[in-house]
Amino acid sequence: MAALTGLASALESYRGRDRLIRTLGYCFQLVGGVLVERCPARSEVGTRLLTLSSQLSHCRTVLRLFDDVAMFIYTKQYGLGAEEEDIFVRCVSVLGNLADQLYYPCEHIAWAADAKILRVDSARWWTLSTAFWGLSLLLGIARSLRMILMLRRRLRGPAVAFTSRLPRTKRRAMEAQVQSEVLTLLSNVADLANAVHWLPPGVLWAGRFPPWLVGLLGTVSSLLSVYQAVRAGGQAEAPTP
Repeated sequence: MAALTGLASALESYRGRDRLIRTLGYCFQLVGGVLVERCPARSEVGTRLLTLSSQLSHCRTVLRLFDDVAMFIYTKQYGLGAEEEDIFVRCVSVLGNLADQLYYPCEHIAWAADAKILRVDSARWWTLSTAFWGLSLLLGIARSLRMILMLRRRLRGPAVAFTSRLPRTKRRAMEAQVQSEVLTLLSNVADLANAVHWLPPGVLWAGRFPPWLVGLLGTVSSLLSVYQAVRAGGQAEAPTP
């Protein structure tokens, strides 16, 4: 009963529903891809699951039409990252926010082109939106690596050689932050692999992943995101593509 109550509470928020839709969509793609490729006798079920996954993805695309304002507010609140101690972390964070901000209108135009609302080449705008998403992920990876190195340096530095010089609560908080950055790093790497896959053919491994692998990477990323959201307890965050 407690689990159902927690699930119902999470689904009352837009971010909670989005995480569930994302996770289910990639899980269906994973299972559907495996059935189509490995189990010919159940290929029809696999095809249906892939169709369901595609519809859930489309659902998220439509819902993201309303994410621009939330992203703008998040970007404005972060500003130039004056609270960040490290200049590198500040720069990649600001650039990442800018890439995210540009991602949304590009995706909206691509969606409108597919829906015959705008007479433009949708493929070009889908490529541009994916490129901005990939850039954001790459900057996020760089930020996480920098944060992990900085935090581990502080934990192992001479200033914390003796536990008496670093309060236990602060040490635990820093260790928890390292774990959070590692999970964010893994999630971004999985998403970046998929982002490159969706770029035009000829770019690295673009177009070479089978559906089940895309589903696997997306499922890993989604589950890590859900886990972090549960740990964070609903803290403010940027919208997630």
